Amino acid sequence: MKDTETTLRQSLVDACQSLAKLGLTQGTSGNVSVRSGDSMLISPSATPYEDLTPELIAEMPLDRNDGTWSGPLKPSTEWRFHLDMLQSRPDVNAVVHGHPTYCTALAIARKSIPRCHYMIAAFGGDDVRCAGYARFGSEELSTLVKEAMKDRTACLMANHGALALGADLPKALWRAVELEAIAQQYYLSLSIGGPVLLSEQDIAETHEAFGGYGLQDQK
Repeated sequence: MKDTETTLRQSLVDACQSLAKLGLTQGTSGNVSVRSGDSMLISPSATPYEDLTPELIAEMPLDRNDGTWSGPLKPSTEWRFHLDMLQSRPDVNAVVHGHPTYCTALAIARKSIPRCHYMIAAFGGDDVRCAGYARFGSEELSTLVKEAMKDRTACLMANHGALALGADLPKALWRAVELEAIAQQYYLSLSIGGPVLLSEQDIAETHEAFGGYGLQDQK
């Protein structure tokens, strides 16, 4: 195993364990993937994160869509949307999926997150869409996620959870944390009359300002 791949495998283990510590998922739910050359490394199915080691990470070729994998444990049942994201988005090298409480509450209500806070711009547009519902692990779900992720780096998943993308694992995890924070803020604002939304111009100015001070490079 190459040193670079070994490092990526360990970083994936660390990211998985951070999901639980940060409250972004529970039990064995949630999954993480990262690009490794011509392959995708992805967390294995139904494996407690505290028991995860680099050797247990599953590997899937990026040039196939038939579920081919290698490793001692099979990949997460959600491998399809991970693979689709890495295949279709050259800007993306890592994918983080979890079931954080407030993101999931909004997803259960099938609510997108509007431009209620300037940090919405951190996800590529002026809202965070909620993808339609399909059974977990299905090709249909992956298609719906791809639609919701158009020009975005995060989305909610109806009656399911949330997804965040990044140029590397730290950035994808950072976005997952920021997404749950803004989901909580939006959720709470709904209980006191609803948010006063920012204008499209406000968000456009935020995008411009982000480019000036390097928010996209934050961890």
